[in-house]
Amino acid sequence: MSETLAPIPVETYRAALLTMLDEAFSGASGPSGFFTDKGTSLFETLAGIDAATASRSFSDRAGSIAAQVNHIRFYLDALMDGLRSGWKPADWPGSWQVGAVSDVEWQELVERLKASYAEVRVFAATNPDWDGNLIGGGIAIVAHTAYHLGEIRAALAALNVPEPAADPE
Repeated sequence: MSETLAPIPVETYRAALLTMLDEAFSGASGPSGFFTDKGTSLFETLAGIDAATASRSFSDRAGSIAAQVNHIRFYLDALMDGLRSGWKPADWPGSWQVGAVSDVEWQELVERLKASYAEVRVFAATNPDWDGNLIGGGIAIVAHTAYHLGEIRAALAALNVPEPAADPE
């Protein structure tokens, strides 16, 4: 038995997507998030990582934290480029080719990710037309980022990097 569901208004989807993007990248909305703990978003996590730590990998089968960050940025850029100019082959293996980074290179890598995220967020906040591919793409960005955030946080644990002190509230 098939049930027809009512369409979701664009503003309802947009608000939910922006909430999930904000939680993944910049911090949970409200006192507790849907899928992250307070203070564990991607940018909050990266703020506590120095270049030496970002350059390390905890396994021969895992990319460094710097490579994870570059891959997340590459993913966002590839999606936005695809929306602008059609879907072209992307160098996914190349997105992982990040060696040791200096302090300046690490900060530049994080800033590039922030700029890519800002572009995605503006698109999500202003795009008037959401077809199935765009809705799926928005969900994919959240899932992909959450996965790599988990990888980064697992790497920090495996490398015995202490958690930053929590802000007292």
